[in-house]
Amino acid sequence: MNKKWFLVILGLSVVLAVLQFSGKTPAVMLVEAEAEPRIRFGLFWDSLSVDSGSIKSGQTLSHLLDPYGITPGKVATLAANSKDVYRVTSMRQGKDWWLASSLDSVPEPLWFIYERNNTDYVVFSLKDTLGARLGSYPVDTVYRRVQGVIENSLYLDLEKMGESHLLALSMSKVYDWTIDFSHVRKGDTFDAYYFQQKVNGALVGMPEILSSSFTHVGTEFKAYRFDQGDGPDWFDPTGASLRKNFLKTPIEFGRMSSGFNKKRFHPVLKRVKAHLGTDYAAPKGTPIRAVGSGVVTKSEYKANNGNYVKIRHNGTYETQYLHMSKRLVKVGDVVKQGQVIGKVGSTGLATGPHVCFRFWKNGEQVDHRREAFPPDTPIRSEKMDEFAEAVKQLEFDAEYVLNLVERMGN
Repeated sequence: MNKKWFLVILGLSVVLAVLQFSGKTPAVMLVEAEAEPRIRFGLFWDSLSVDSGSIKSGQTLSHLLDPYGITPGKVATLAANSKDVYRVTSMRQGKDWWLASSLDSVPEPLWFIYERNNTDYVVFSLKDTLGARLGSYPVDTVYRRVQGVIENSLYLDLEKMGESHLLALSMSKVYDWTIDFSHVRKGDTFDAYYFQQKVNGALVGMPEILSSSFTHVGTEFKAYRFDQGDGPDWFDPTGASLRKNFLKTPIEFGRMSSGFNKKRFHPVLKRVKAHLGTDYAAPKGTPIRAVGSGVVTKSEYKANNGNYVKIRHNGTYETQYLHMSKRLVKVGDVVKQGQVIGKVGSTGLATGPHVCFRFWKNGEQVDHRREAFPPDTPIRSEKMDEFAEAVKQLEFDAEYVLNLVERMGN
């Protein structure tokens, strides 16, 4: 220790000892650090008296404010002043609210807070300047990596690992054009690096896949998230887009119950009859998606088909969706790839809820699972170096996150 500082400290110690011995207390001793005020919704929360609850069926803003002496006329003024920020008629049952009043002997209602969703809220001023402002909770971003082997299905296996079912949906979005997740096999493997938002200690929103690998029947499908100026999309290591003209299946998750078979034994007719489509079993009401963009040419009911929809995609391809419980499009509608066009049912000649998906190529029904479709826009040549660097960074980051989790024993 520096000799000068040693003497200073020694001198202070002597002074304190003398003061203590003489019964005197120094004018300045250790000062306790004051706790920082707790701020919530942009308000000094500890300086307020707060009631809270959740909106019940049939409740309006008037119902909620009436017990605090806020008159219907004042509520009407508040609603009118706030309409450009948030319409009070948009409040929904089950959402949380807080009423903050002063700590006076006769509390004065000052603020009403309504939680719009997991991340956003509205603060209504109940003072003379009746009005509202929007606010959002602080958002953290959490990065994770998950690896596993298929035992049952991607959905169930991720759930057993403690992951959200939303991660399965996010992965299915990445491979919508490449892998039929209704037909994955035991022993297939997956590896996903993703991020998700965290608000108030809880994960919110959809996980966003940054890079992933799925090995299906011995073939590995890698995907990397990259934005070349048209919005984020996923590409393979060569820069080819995973997006194609047609999705692999008309439903996101289900079970392929019957494949394309020209000599299939019909379960209802009890005789051999060609099955020129692919059946996907799923619960009644499951959304059915258009596998490609096009125009609806048929939307009707027939004895065998039940409720069904047929779409022409171009001069070569058409698709058909049978046994719907409900049709959501009509003839002439222009639909986009992935748009919900109906709901799974068992209308017509069907033994249970499923969609019979049929695929035409040049007027002939073919097995869509054997068709190879060209990819969408690949990485442009002037972006290839940037993409290659992004891939390296994603692989480094994914490995870092995995090692970090292993070191933490989580």
